[in-house]
Amino acid sequence: MKILKEEAGFSLIEMMIVLLIISVLILVAIPNVTKHSKSIDDKGCAAYIAMVQGQVEAYKMENHKYPSSLPDLVSKDYFPEVPQCPDGRQLMIGQDGKVANLKGN
Repeated sequence: MKILKEEAGFSLIEMMIVLLIISVLILVAIPNVTKHSKSIDDKGCAAYIAMVQGQVEAYKMENHKYPSSLPDLVSKDYFPEVPQCPDGRQLMIGQDGKVANLKGN
């Protein structure tokens, strides 16, 4: 059995440099992700509102009137539970049948 005396590998300095580069990349990337989280939440809520609006319109086609509240949609099995935005904002149905969150968006 031959024992290799000159094994090729990474030195401690090389490993530390790679770790430093990865750390710098993470420090640059994380603030960009958190900076856009509000925009992501708003777009997700807007998409969910559009989906709920579609169910409100389906309710109107079947019942010839808009639901008075979101629990009406739950009672008729349009949703398993009262819908709310993925970030927790509550939704409401206006008199004109338009769905919006309680902040008005």
